Amino acid sequence: MLGTVRCTGLLRRSAPRNDRLLFAFALVQAMAIGLSSTQPLRPLPSSPRGKRTGIVKDDRYLNHCMGDDHPECPERLRVLYSMLEEPDMVGRFKEVSARSATKAEIHLVHSPQYVNTLETTEGIAFTFLDEDTSACALSHESALLAAGGLCQAIALVYSGELDNAFALIRPPGHHAEASCAKGFCLYNNIAVGARFAQSRFGLKRILIVDWDLHHGNGTQHCFERDPTVLYVSLHQRLTFPGTGKIRETGKDDGKGFTVNIPLPPPCGDGEYLFLFEKVLKPITIEFAPDMILVSAGFDIHVADPLGAMSVTPRGFAGLTRSILDMAEQCCQGKVVMSLEGGYEPASLRDSVKAVLLELAGLSETDTAEILASADREKLRPVLKKILKTHRLHWPSLSASLEPFLHERQSLNERLRDVLMETITFLRS
Repeated sequence: MLGTVRCTGLLRRSAPRNDRLLFAFALVQAMAIGLSSTQPLRPLPSSPRGKRTGIVKDDRYLNHCMGDDHPECPERLRVLYSMLEEPDMVGRFKEVSARSATKAEIHLVHSPQYVNTLETTEGIAFTFLDEDTSACALSHESALLAAGGLCQAIALVYSGELDNAFALIRPPGHHAEASCAKGFCLYNNIAVGARFAQSRFGLKRILIVDWDLHHGNGTQHCFERDPTVLYVSLHQRLTFPGTGKIRETGKDDGKGFTVNIPLPPPCGDGEYLFLFEKVLKPITIEFAPDMILVSAGFDIHVADPLGAMSVTPRGFAGLTRSILDMAEQCCQGKVVMSLEGGYEPASLRDSVKAVLLELAGLSETDTAEILASADREKLRPVLKKILKTHRLHWPSLSASLEPFLHERQSLNERLRDVLMETITFLRS
């Protein structure tokens, strides 16, 4: 149920692969048998326990509905809100009251014409916005509360009232462009939040990490000319919305401040955490953000119906631990997450719970074990391209990646690299 590189809808099935690609994949699979790395890596430092973690929740987010059979449905939040009432979760988090974003805040990202378009949907049972996205009578209210709720969480983390926060909101946002809805998204919550943090509190540098299955086209386009916002996206390649290639690095003064990491499926806990440590971490420390915002999509879970990745709840906890450790080094631990995708309710519930426990210091995941499970050779082709593309923008990448990339490979490993690069060329 994946979109194609032709920018067809998020719900449309992929086109059939041609015979050459099937043959190449078969060769790659045959040579990959038995090729895995077990070399342990140094564990990440642990964060202090007992964090004040805020949660944005509001039953009005459940009022947005795009149809009974639509994957972005109210049930996504119902299972999360129910999870928060379980004995091991209740009372452990600070509830953040949602508020509606103001027009001035929305206009920091979206055009007045587009805001007017969404306002006209109020009170109307169904309004078609794009091939995957629609609004009901209360959708605009939910969208304003989603953007405003995230801004409220950012304000509380900035002020020090909270150490970190997770906005459990909908509709999601990272596909929404300045002038149109896209891919289940109405307003771009994370972009509005970043601009709010800059305009209200004068933050000089903001990092946005996007681990959703799909590339955040709207977020990238919002900041691609802006060197004050670093956007790093890890996403499944050759899927909706067709953007997010490694060569998309930003424009004009923002050149180098967009870092796209398109990944071959399936990638799991070890591969994602390896990329966080080897790519995201050195860039983050070099950039030194004042705050880290996360577009947290859970459609990279192994059971998600829209994806082909294989991340587990333990992997999401490991990614959260990695981000927290980076934040401790750069911005006094200031991290705010915003819910994006994740369309299998049970796996969404378990994964968000794992993230929340990590944010609150109620668990401390052993990242060394996760890193040791990474199939590092599978990542070698994309790491080579990232280093080639970004070494001048981020000199720290050379020290991080070159020792690994210069390791001697076996003949089978070198052949696999050639095949993977050929496949990438044929599919581009």
